[in-house]
Amino acid sequence: MNENNQPEYSIARRHFFKECGVGIGKIALASLLTDSAAENAVSAQRKAGEIHSPVTGMPNPLAPKKPHFTPKAKRVIYLFMAGAPSQLDLFDYKPDLVKYEGKPIPPSVIGGQRYAFIRSDAAVLGPRFKFSRHGKSGAELSEIMPHLAGVADDLCIIKSVKTDQFNHAPAQILLNTGFGQPGRPSMGSWVTYGLGAETTDLPAFVVMSTGAGISGGTANWSSGFLPTVYSGIRLRNQGDPILNVSFPAGVDSKLQRDSIDLIQKMNNKQLEVQGDPEIAARIASYEMAYRLQTSAPEFMDLHQESKATLDLYGADPNKPSFARACLLARRLVERGVRFINIYHEGWDAHSDVAGNLRSNCGATDQASAALIKDLKQRGLLEDTLVIWGGEFGRTPMVENNTALGRSLGRDHHPSAYTMWMAGGGVKPGLTYGKTDDLGFHVVENPVHVYDLQATILHLLGLNHERLTYHYAGRDFRLTDVYGNVIHNLLA
Repeated sequence: MNENNQPEYSIARRHFFKECGVGIGKIALASLLTDSAAENAVSAQRKAGEIHSPVTGMPNPLAPKKPHFTPKAKRVIYLFMAGAPSQLDLFDYKPDLVKYEGKPIPPSVIGGQRYAFIRSDAAVLGPRFKFSRHGKSGAELSEIMPHLAGVADDLCIIKSVKTDQFNHAPAQILLNTGFGQPGRPSMGSWVTYGLGAETTDLPAFVVMSTGAGISGGTANWSSGFLPTVYSGIRLRNQGDPILNVSFPAGVDSKLQRDSIDLIQKMNNKQLEVQGDPEIAARIASYEMAYRLQTSAPEFMDLHQESKATLDLYGADPNKPSFARACLLARRLVERGVRFINIYHEGWDAHSDVAGNLRSNCGATDQASAALIKDLKQRGLLEDTLVIWGGEFGRTPMVENNTALGRSLGRDHHPSAYTMWMAGGGVKPGLTYGKTDDLGFHVVENPVHVYDLQATILHLLGLNHERLTYHYAGRDFRLTDVYGNVIHNLLA
């Protein structure tokens, strides 16, 4: 036993450092003086515009930060169509698919492309719906999206998106994090790391979903190796928006505040001893949770909206839906939320692609168009970037599999698909890129998902090559070592 009545073997490393502080301090100082220039540059960049937290006394990681240059967009609403909508039945009309329906695609077209469920010699499947042109821009859209047709001149349609992944989870994770496996920070996390938050009452990065499940899971909105304070906060469709956000039975605001103050005091003591940024993140999370107990019920209450607005979206304030999520997204950007992901799952049309599209467009078309109209009439669209699209496209060939009970579907297609953006500094009324006559390959103005990520960051005033985080011995970024800003998409 030692003089403090502790067993000798229980002396921890931190106790040793505390007792031998002078010598260890010299070693630490020498180490600090030899830090790399890159590490110092990253640290200096993070300190720009830094504000200290009144809770921890340390720099607030979510304090507003200056962008690299003047941004065109301040915030993002990403309507992620998980499962991959069929571009050939919605946006990219190909008369040759009608002409050659039922005939196998030539092997020279297929090349070495791999597929998840069909043979490379599968027959061509023509578009399931009629197309027509809309607005002054003449954007060509499927009849199954009549509401989106009404805002055609606000859309920047990209028909030449391509990815490296042909299965859902890795493709979703690649599009969201720049890497096909879990572990990297998501786009929303990079944006909040780079720009901070505009609100202290709500999370800077919010996630909602309106379907049965997301293949890539929480990796799509994780902060990865960034501090967890930059992770997306998922709001539930029913009940409390976040589990346990309501006051427990018998607990009032004062008792809750007193309890949190005690917990924060203990956490602060640990923070002083360990200097672990995750403890600071935990402290910030407790404070955010307390503020959400007041702010969440208010912003989630759609009964405050007019009947005209609810009708515009097709939203029932009492029922979870994509329309409700879109209306909540508008309310969130009004309150300063920086990045919002809405995942609508269910577009994976391996069978009955026509029925799948009728169902999903019926659930999303009106609300997607309403979001653009509503943001525009409130003066928010010009600095809010709205993005719509999935993780890849669908094949020009049909998927028929009697063993699996599938017919008249389309398989996964990474080589070419369509996304659209609106507001936030993109060029309205533009249709960009082109695929070949069968919609198989991009033949004009290819846009890789890395290019898309670089362009989104650019619109927010962030240089994708400068937005880095030093981890495991090197600087990481969302676009890894790839990506080019597509300046032709910018207004």
